Amino acid sequence: MNTSNWVADTRTSYDTVAVSYAGHMREVLAGAPYLRAALALFTDLVHSAGGGPVADVGCGPGHVTAHLRELGVDAFGIDLSPAMIDVARRDHPGLRFEVGSMADLDLADASVVGLLAFWSLIHVPDDAVPTVLGHFRRVLRPGGPLLLGFHVGDESVLKTQGYGGHPMNVHVHRRRPDRVADWLRDAGFTVEAHLALDLDKSTPGAVLFARRQS
Repeated sequence: MNTSNWVADTRTSYDTVAVSYAGHMREVLAGAPYLRAALALFTDLVHSAGGGPVADVGCGPGHVTAHLRELGVDAFGIDLSPAMIDVARRDHPGLRFEVGSMADLDLADASVVGLLAFWSLIHVPDDAVPTVLGHFRRVLRPGGPLLLGFHVGDESVLKTQGYGGHPMNVHVHRRRPDRVADWLRDAGFTVEAHLALDLDKSTPGAVLFARRQS
């Protein structure tokens, strides 16, 4: 499996599907009570940590960023795809969205009180995950909460089409929660909770709550 160009492939693919993807995701949280509950708990953890800016990394069209703002979180979004950021700014005027890569996160050390990566690590190959999590730890304040969502499984598949039939060229990596938890511990996080989702579906999901160690 050649994942050497994963950053460029991911950017191009999501530039291509940005408008269709935004339409697909617009109402997704309305039908996802457990995800809304996870975001509400994350909000409580952010407030308990003293409040402050929260980065939604891999924000896509900004629907989760906007939801967090509605919950009273000072959230802003970062995404690799310029077209996704254009859609996010169009759909959520007044909120902060920036183009950026989680593999080279352009945020100052300890500059955010919380960080969210909802189904955005799924395109990051295994050998790049430690670098990404290292950036997450670097930009979080000590004790700051981290919320990860991802597909569960043991395989990686190449996605060549999606969201309105547009062409894509991205690998989708499905991982076991214990493996992701081990990566988090190695990166300097304490893993606090695990929520399993959609257990009877062909592609279940998981949410992990972690906290940056001091």
